[in-house]
Amino acid sequence: MDVNQAKQEHLLALKVMRLTKPTLFTNLPVTCEERDLPGDLFGQLMKQDPSTIKGAESLMLGEMLTLPQNFGNIFLGETFSSYISVHNDSTQIVKDILVKADLQTSSQRLNLSASNSAVAELKPECCIDDVIHHEVKEIGTHILVCAVSYTTQFGEKLYFRKFFKFQVLKPLDVKTKFYNAETDEVFLEAQIQNITTSPMFMEKVSLEPTIMYNVTELNTVASGDDGESTFGKMSYLQPMDTRQYLYCLKPKAEYAEKAGVIKGVTMIGKLDIVWRTNLGERGRLQTSQLQRMAPGYGDIRLSLEMIPDTVNLEEPFDIVCKITNCSERTMDLVVEMCNTRSIHWCGISGRQLGKLSPGASLLLPLTIFSSVQGLQSISGLRLTDTFLKRTYEYDDIAQVCVICPYTSNEC
Repeated sequence: MDVNQAKQEHLLALKVMRLTKPTLFTNLPVTCEERDLPGDLFGQLMKQDPSTIKGAESLMLGEMLTLPQNFGNIFLGETFSSYISVHNDSTQIVKDILVKADLQTSSQRLNLSASNSAVAELKPECCIDDVIHHEVKEIGTHILVCAVSYTTQFGEKLYFRKFFKFQVLKPLDVKTKFYNAETDEVFLEAQIQNITTSPMFMEKVSLEPTIMYNVTELNTVASGDDGESTFGKMSYLQPMDTRQYLYCLKPKAEYAEKAGVIKGVTMIGKLDIVWRTNLGERGRLQTSQLQRMAPGYGDIRLSLEMIPDTVNLEEPFDIVCKITNCSERTMDLVVEMCNTRSIHWCGISGRQLGKLSPGASLLLPLTIFSSVQGLQSISGLRLTDTFLKRTYEYDDIAQVCVICPYTSNEC
């Protein structure tokens, strides 16, 4: 912490100290083998040392607390607390004392004073104390500006300031990835890395979605009535360690029916991260709005509403497709079904589906069978808009496992 001392001698003295919680004392054990010259001397000394843990003297652990010896590090999302004391070092009574504390960042200046009213008088050897708190929300250089103004007993008005400079560091590195499912679901993977020098207890990592989505956390494993965290019972993140959190976002019913609306949505939500360090010091970060690339469905979107997981060889099975008009014009659709080497369509190809208005959808039930065993890809569906004479082909619509009912050989 840099302090610019005032050149003029003043009747009042200003002291500013950062308030932080203590840390556990760490001792340095010195041991040797019994056949060495000191024998058991070092072991006896460590047992008599009050800072060691009984029965674990050779470990670098202690039961005592150590007061902070320096300013330490301040990380984004933590609460900066400071103790401000103004002491009357003179033999005079000082009047109209006003203490003001401002925090200057790269973008703004904040007033942290608990009270903006002046103290009527301050007798010799007396002091004015104040504690300020501020949740740090910016990275970079911060300057705490403490200003004191007062009036001497002779009516002279004096004023002085002190500047305390410190850096705010980044505690976590957050990276996100989006995965668009075949349906309207969106999967978000959040990679969170602890880039500090001390372990963190991850109290909460949640996703606050926008108004269009419902979110489901996929960070627990179902075990009985209560789900168990995929990270185990001890949710500690060691320095430089990384964790992956997974979330599934699904459009709400009133928005899922509007294909054009969901197609243009890029705002997903915000990540809310809460952690604790050392002796329970709390930190919190909330990311800005996460954005994804909107999926390009084209003019027509084809998705599967129903398909069996496993089917029998050469036995017909039913699927249900959903066709959505994502364009801004009405379409008149015709469906054509083309057989492949393994997939054979049942029904009439080239039949009319009728007109489909913008944003509207229709369900198309189809029947097919496979002549080849194993994991097969359903392909060969074609849609044609008779208004514009435009054709849309769909290959690899889905995959299905085909087994032989006589041998029960699954894929």
